[in-house]
Amino acid sequence: MKKRVGEYLMDCLSNTGVDKVFGVPGDFNLAFLDDIISRDDIEWVGNTNELNASYAADGYARMKGISAMVTTFGVGELSAVNGVAGSYAERVPVVAITGAPTRAVEEAGKYVHHSLGEGTFDNYRKMFKEITTAQGYITPENAQTEIPRLLNAALAEKRPVHLHLPIDVAMTEIDVENTYEVPERKIKDVSKYIAMVKDKLESASQPVIIAGHEINSFKLHEQLEDFVNKTHIPVAQLSLGKGAFNEENPYYMGIYDGSIAEENIRDYVDHSDAILNIGAKLTDSATAGFSFEFDIDDVVMLNQHNFKMNETVAEDVTLPDLMDGLMEMDYVNEADYPKFKRPEPGQYELNGDVLTQETYFKMMQDFLAPSDVILAEQGTSFFGAYDLALYKDNKFVGQPLWGSIGYTLPATIGTQIADPNRRNLLLIGDGSLQLTVQGISTMIRQGLKPVMFVINNDGYTVERKIHGENASYNDIFMWDYKALPAVFGGEDVVKIHDVSTSEELDQAFEAIKAYPDMMHFVEVKMAMHDAPHKLDAIGKAFAKQNS
Repeated sequence: MKKRVGEYLMDCLSNTGVDKVFGVPGDFNLAFLDDIISRDDIEWVGNTNELNASYAADGYARMKGISAMVTTFGVGELSAVNGVAGSYAERVPVVAITGAPTRAVEEAGKYVHHSLGEGTFDNYRKMFKEITTAQGYITPENAQTEIPRLLNAALAEKRPVHLHLPIDVAMTEIDVENTYEVPERKIKDVSKYIAMVKDKLESASQPVIIAGHEINSFKLHEQLEDFVNKTHIPVAQLSLGKGAFNEENPYYMGIYDGSIAEENIRDYVDHSDAILNIGAKLTDSATAGFSFEFDIDDVVMLNQHNFKMNETVAEDVTLPDLMDGLMEMDYVNEADYPKFKRPEPGQYELNGDVLTQETYFKMMQDFLAPSDVILAEQGTSFFGAYDLALYKDNKFVGQPLWGSIGYTLPATIGTQIADPNRRNLLLIGDGSLQLTVQGISTMIRQGLKPVMFVINNDGYTVERKIHGENASYNDIFMWDYKALPAVFGGEDVVKIHDVSTSEELDQAFEAIKAYPDMMHFVEVKMAMHDAPHKLDAIGKAFAKQNS
């Protein structure tokens, strides 16, 4: 069957489950976009800029398992680089497609717009090598091998890939020989490593699992919970990986974040004689500046391409294979452990006093519904929200490893459009909002209905807590935030809420519940220097780390 290369690429993406493509039009991708908008199974979602498109694609992939984004050569693809790098760091599979000048223009070395004016055309492709798991220059001759190879790499590694697609190639017809199908995973025998883990567990008196973000990336939640239910090994989560384990499970202990963890959790984990690190990375922000007290060399690492126990190191293993192997283990833990205590509702007073961060998050805990998607922006929102007690079916999205402020607003476009029937709660601060605020326009255009809570505390609080508490570089210009939805054309479709007290926040919650089919924008005013206590502690740890 004859198809244009661009059509074939879209067929392949559709077969992975992609039904939305994010991006920004440019003259090197316009004809290819015609092949996207003509389809019934895939919808084009235009964004206000390429960075926002990359964040939206990241959010969509966290929900659906893979996503796609189209930008133009040079100015477009480089605008998206920050978002692609974040997806690489946190293992989110985004297919980044660059519409490029024709092969004839490239071969002639012409000084075309969006180039560096030096007649070279591989400069930008080289930049993607360090932030994608695979790259490809698509031609009519290799399309049917390269496109499947790249999609398979994205799915297998849960990381971005980059496709350089000259516009003349996209429009060239080829004879399609085979329909692309997502390959079945090849299973590797990891029994020798599992036997080592079992031996360690059998001699341990205080075992624990630290669960992290790779569980979310590979969607191994059910397998991890089955293993825990079978072995009775208690679980602590990192903030980098919040949502990796069911927090309603009786074997869940809580969040482990180094020296700032609750004392009973910290004591149990730091003195464990068998720590299984499953899909987790012990980063500075997840451990309050590497403040754990256990010897990291004693930790059993069970990660993607990283099994490590004592002197045994293996990189030719995958996390799904290791999880399968763990399920074959015959072991039951009999040691006692700290039990997670869900907070009691109503642990705050409704009054007319200035709302505090502490009360705000206690009230947010009660507002949380069992199927909500929570997006917590890096800063006060994330460091307050990662201690929220989730329900089994909640989805929690943050970016604590890459930590690019402004990420969550456009990411909400992706998460909400991936599943319009789930309520999305965006928790973001004023400084982060100002970076990517145009995403509100896309939300309104797409008819999305998230609930946005914007903390207005006059500046970069997370930076203040690290350095420059009162420095002018941590100040931002005050906007009329409540006017933004109207500016972006949403005056009649967005309900606005002005909150500065607990009484007003409670009233906003009730209004949100009363109008679930509308987008809500809640401006929450708080004191400049008020912050979640864990942000205060991590700020001090970062300041020490940077000194």
